[in-house]
Amino acid sequence: MSERQHGGDGASTDGRGGRLTGLAAVFLRLGLTSFGGPAAHVALMRDEFVRRRGWLDDPTFLDLLGAANLIPGPTSTELAMHIGFRRAGRSGLVVAGLAFLLPAVLVVAALAWLYVEYGRRPEIEALFVGVAPVVVAVIVQAGWSIARGALRAPWHAGLLAAAVAAILAGLPEIGVLLLAGVVGLVVGGGLQPSGVSSVALWLLPAPTAVVAATVSAAAILLAFLKIGAVLFGSGYVLVALLRSELVDGLGWLTETQLLDAVAVGQATPGPLFSTATFIGYVIGGPVGSIAATVGVFLPAFIAVGVSIPILHRLRGSARARAFLDGVNVAAVGLIAVVAVQLAATAIRDVVALGEAVVALVLLTAGLGSGRLVLAGAAIGLIRLALDPR
Repeated sequence: MSERQHGGDGASTDGRGGRLTGLAAVFLRLGLTSFGGPAAHVALMRDEFVRRRGWLDDPTFLDLLGAANLIPGPTSTELAMHIGFRRAGRSGLVVAGLAFLLPAVLVVAALAWLYVEYGRRPEIEALFVGVAPVVVAVIVQAGWSIARGALRAPWHAGLLAAAVAAILAGLPEIGVLLLAGVVGLVVGGGLQPSGVSSVALWLLPAPTAVVAATVSAAAILLAFLKIGAVLFGSGYVLVALLRSELVDGLGWLTETQLLDAVAVGQATPGPLFSTATFIGYVIGGPVGSIAATVGVFLPAFIAVGVSIPILHRLRGSARARAFLDGVNVAAVGLIAVVAVQLAATAIRDVVALGEAVVALVLLTAGLGSGRLVLAGAAIGLIRLALDPR
């Protein structure tokens, strides 16, 4: 049997240990070097597994990517899981997913420790102040890119406006995303509207928690499980849900801390979801970091495992596609709102505004976000040197 024929319910047991070791090695390397966001990660995986290794052909690779797009969670990490399953069965799914995200999680956890221990030093504050306008530009550019693919039908514009209005009215972002998916099912997928009322329960205002001096690991785990389980669409939707749940809802995080966490996630390799690792550490130390990481990634492992037996039906399902179309339209509105809200904190003067505009132009021209984050950090340090206050 050729390498490409392994798959189905699991790979052959022959050489399973060697296959798992090989998977771990290649995905650890990709996890250490995959800067640039989900699109860059997908391109790197295609080059590695289609062109160089021949483990997959292009149609199969695109099928797996499409399946990853239809379930909640980080798309590039889920694509790694699918490739791992094709190579070495369910053990390969777990090994590939963990190996891809582990480098980012460890790097981000180390940076979170430095942030908590030394974040109030002037040079560290200056560094993050310089990066914040770049983060806003990255979010704006991501929203624009998603909008170009998401707004395809005339009714999408109305759904977008309704989603923005609902978010500005204070309705929970998770509920808005899910209800938009149901609208997509009704309008684009031919579903009868009888199931809308149950999803609408998500739109009830979420209670604001009273924050204890130390947030428990269980509370952090549950909060991130909730986010990870419903996070369809771009990884930048994560930023909006984090703001809604942790800044506005629970009060565990400040707006500035959220911007700093996104900056770290953007500047490090691997999935942007590793931002959760940073936030968990800020909220609850090492144990909180582990709880947040498990919470945000575990639903993706479950979703991939559950979706594999119905992969062919999922790819060909018009209703699954219609649901995701609705979610993506709402995601555009969500990203737009959160970009404006974060800009109010990040853009403090004319220099920061100019930095954000230049970063947006360079992103549109194709320059990688990682380099721009580093440039923003340098600008922050230069401004501190010129005006130490």
